This record gives sequence, C-alpha cells and structure tokens, in this order.
Amino acid sequence: MIKIFKYLGARDWGLVALCLGFVVFQVWLDLKIPDYMAVITTLVQTPGTEMSQVLTEGAKMLACALGSLAGTFIVGYLSAYIAASFSRKIRKLVFDKVESFSLAEMNGFSTASLITRSTNDITQIQLIIALGLQAIIRAPIMAIWAITKIADKAWQWTTATAVAVAMLLAIITVIIVFVIPNFKKIQGLTDDINRVMRENITGIRVVRAYNAEDYQQNKFDVYNTKLTQINLTSYRFMSVMMPGMNFISSCLTMSIYWLGAFIINGASGLTDKIGLFSDMVVFTSYAMQVVMSFMLLIMIFVLGPRAMVSAHRINEVLDTKNTINDGANIGLTDKQNRGLVQFKNVGFAYPDAGGEIVKNISFEAKPGQTLAIIGATGSGKSSIVKLIPRLYDATSGEVLVDGINVKDYTLEALRNRIGYVPQKAVLFSGTVSSNVGYGSNGGDGFSEQCVKEAVETAQAKEFVEEKEGEYEAAVAQGGSNFSGGQKQRLSIARAIARKPEIFIFDDSFSALDFKTDRILRSSLKERTGDATVIIVAQRIGTIRDADRILVLDKGEIVGDGTHEELMKNCAVYQEIAYSQLSKEELENE
Repeated sequence: MIKIFKYLGARDWGLVALCLGFVVFQVWLDLKIPDYMAVITTLVQTPGTEMSQVLTEGAKMLACALGSLAGTFIVGYLSAYIAASFSRKIRKLVFDKVESFSLAEMNGFSTASLITRSTNDITQIQLIIALGLQAIIRAPIMAIWAITKIADKAWQWTTATAVAVAMLLAIITVIIVFVIPNFKKIQGLTDDINRVMRENITGIRVVRAYNAEDYQQNKFDVYNTKLTQINLTSYRFMSVMMPGMNFISSCLTMSIYWLGAFIINGASGLTDKIGLFSDMVVFTSYAMQVVMSFMLLIMIFVLGPRAMVSAHRINEVLDTKNTINDGANIGLTDKQNRGLVQFKNVGFAYPDAGGEIVKNISFEAKPGQTLAIIGATGSGKSSIVKLIPRLYDATSGEVLVDGINVKDYTLEALRNRIGYVPQKAVLFSGTVSSNVGYGSNGGDGFSEQCVKEAVETAQAKEFVEEKEGEYEAAVAQGGSNFSGGQKQRLSIARAIARKPEIFIFDDSFSALDFKTDRILRSSLKERTGDATVIIVAQRIGTIRDADRILVLDKGEIVGDGTHEELMKNCAVYQEIAYSQLSKEELENE
C-alpha cells in the first residue's frame, strides 16, 4: 500500500503537509472545548459567579467549535482534491503502462482484469486517501493528545478507558484477520464477473444463435454467487462493528459516571467535590474523543483491506518490466535499403512455451516486390510478420528493416515505417474518416483527399458513400455496424493512407469475396509503388501473383519461389493448392 504513494508529487506532498497542519489545528480546537466546559462547570457551581464570566467562556468554546468546523471543511476539500488528482495520475500511469506493453506482457493480464484495475481498484485508492487524510491522520493525534490530558486524572477512570480501548483493538484485530483475505478474493471475482459480462456482450450474436442464454446465465450465476457469499461473509464480520463500538462507548460513559459517583462521594469538602465533578465531565469528554479516534480507525480498517489489495494489483501493472524497449535509432537509415526487410536465421518462441514455434527463418523482402507467406494453420505465418513491428521480439537470429536490426530502432521510428493490417480487423468508435486517418499516429492528420483515395483503393468507396454522412459516418465500438469484409477493407485503407515503406497484410483478405480480393490487390499494386508488400494468406488465389512465395510447415520454410515454381517442386504447396482448386482451375488460371 505504501509503495503506491511514491507516485505522489512534491506538490501533492505539500498539500498533504498543509492538510496535516489543519488536522492538528482542528484537534487542538476540539480538545480545548472540554477545558472550557470544565471552567464553565466550576463557575456554575461556584457562588457569586457572574453571568458575563460564563458567557465569556461559552463564547470561547463556541469559537473553538466554529474553528473546528471550518477546519473540517478545509481538510475535507484538501483531502478530496489530493485523492482525485492522485487517482487521475495513477489512471494515466496505468493506461500509459498498458499502452507500452508488448503482446507478451498483455498476455499476462486478462482484459477484464486490466479494466478492473484501471477503474474499481483506483477508486478504492481514491476513497482511502480521501477518508484517510481526515481519519488516519486525525485519529492517532486525537487519541494520543487526549490520553495525555487524562493521564493525570483518577486511575479508575484511566483503567476503564484502557479496557474500552483494548476491546476496540480486539474488533480491529478480528477485521484484519478474517476480512483482509476475503477482499483479495472479491477483487479477483470482480475480474471474473467483468470477463463473463464482456464475453457475453461481445459474443451476443453467437449466444443467441445457439440459444445459449441459459448457459451464459448459469456461468454468470456461479461467479455472482461466489462474490455474493464472500461479500456477505466479510460484511457479517463488519456488521458487529458499529453496534460493538456504540456498546463500548455507552459502557465507558456509564463506567466513568458510576466510578465518579464513588470517587466524589469519598471526597471530604465541597471544593474537592466540585473539582472532582468538573474533572469527571472533562474526563468523559476526553474519553469519548479517544473512543471516537479508534472508531475512525476502525472505519479505515473496513476500507483499508480492499485498498491494500487494490494497491497491490495496481503495482503489479506498474512494476511489470517491458520486454520490448526502445533502441537508439530514431529513423536514420541508408536510403538505398529503404523498405528492405531481412530475416537472418530467426527463431521465435512464445513466452512460457515449450519450444520455438518458428526456427531458422531466413529471407529478404525487397522494395517494389510482393512477398507472400502461406502454410497450414499453426505453421507460424502470423508469428513471423509480428516480429517486424516488434509486437514480439525474435528469440534468436536477427530481423532487419532498412538494413538495421529492429531492436536498434525506437518503437515509434520503426512502426512509422510500417502499415500493418492484423488478422482481426479492428475499428474504433468514431467516424470512417477518423478510423482511416488513424495511421497518423492515432490522429486525424491526413487530408480529406488522402482518406478518400485510400478508401477507394481499398474498394470501400461504394459502401462508405452509401452511409449517412459518408466519410463522417459513425463507426460503433468495435465496428459492429459494419460487416466483416467492410471492416477488413477499412483496416486496409488505414494502412494505405499512411503511405508506409512496408505493408504487412496478415491474412487481411480472408473476409473478401474472390472478385473484390482480385480488384483490391490489383488496385493496391498500383498504389503501393516501390513499397515492400508482405502478405500472409490461406488462399492460393490471393498470393499466386506474388513475386515470391514462402511455404511454411511446422515453423520452417519448406518452399521458396513463384507459384509456378512451387507447383513443380513443393509438395506442401501442391497439397494446399489442390485442396482449394482443381487441377483444371489451376491450369486455366
């Protein structure tokens, strides 16, 4: 928990110190009130006392109360401001950290867990800071200060107060022992609830198509029931807190007055009895301050365990070490090698995998040429192209872009050279124009003409201009208002608009019909010019016109050449081709 506070800045610590000063001032005012009460009690019982004297002391007591009220408002404002600004900073840090993750780090956290950590967990931290600056700081100062004021009073009263404090500490101990472990489970189950809910929403078409509503409901109920049971168990323990504290407070007040009756009764003179009665009133007030301090601490202990778990989960994200980091090269290369992609004896294994999924991969993709990669499912095609923009790093060998190892580039400089279209087309909520213009480093920096040309090249012009608003037509979250083929074409347009020196199409034509596929590739060839084009595909028709085709099998290159050459000398390629097209169709094409 303490570790997360290292992200507080100097200004934040200054506000914390100011808040502490007001808390001390507020406590001092609160503890002055019983002193004035004692004076008023003595004056009232003393013969010959004038009303003006009582009113003067009463005015001082009222001034202390009003000053304490003002201090409460100031402390509340400062603590809320510190908590809100700190949570804003942590949210940004978590977001930036997740943005810097490679796919290897992303696989270490579920999407649902990252969402919970970025929202619910940070809210818990914000809550504990907002209340903690008011209660955690105030409670010990109040308790210690009040104890010093009553320490020299009757030992009987002091003993009764000590017993009450011991009972309060016992309640705190029970909460720590039995409740803290449950809060860790609660946060984990919250992740599970978010995951099931997210799966149900994103997969709603499949759920309904298979009449699986009851199955999803049962799956949700399992986690919902577990979460409910743990919450009930935790809050049952805490349900005794307020009644227990009120009972202890009432018993302490009764004990002080009961003991006071015996002590005062044993006094010899009227003056001594008046003094003891005054002391009893003051002691009762101070004792209540001590009890209230521990009551505040218990309230924090109710919130504290969950905040501790949340802080640990946030620190897990922030302390995760990135496996892919910037190199020193900001994009300075030899223009003669512009667009050249080279693999030299490259091997790659996924984190925690048993062995390399691709091995001993060597090839060159040259500017102005189209390199295609084909192979069976799981042969490593997508894994290879993910090494170029450093979504993963090669575990052996070298990957070079423009003649320089990709690990030597800054990530920004490397990825600015690449137009990457992943297997699963991804659209963001916004407009068609903002999605196609996303290649300007996430902005809308491309001109309207550039966007229109990219859309036309990607064969998306027809359906885009049919939409209401055309290029400013709304895109729903995940592009749910577009078909699979439409999303793929808009993703391709996004890469085209960027005008990169290297295009990577990772099975990006799979949702297109054969006619659109052929027209798009023909249009793309005219548009790409001297750029290097790398296409991963499953269909022979998509890659047969490529200048060079690599055939993968079990992570190794088993064929390298043109379509015609591979049909003569590569059995794996022949098998793929004949599984898709007949011999006559291949010969006619």
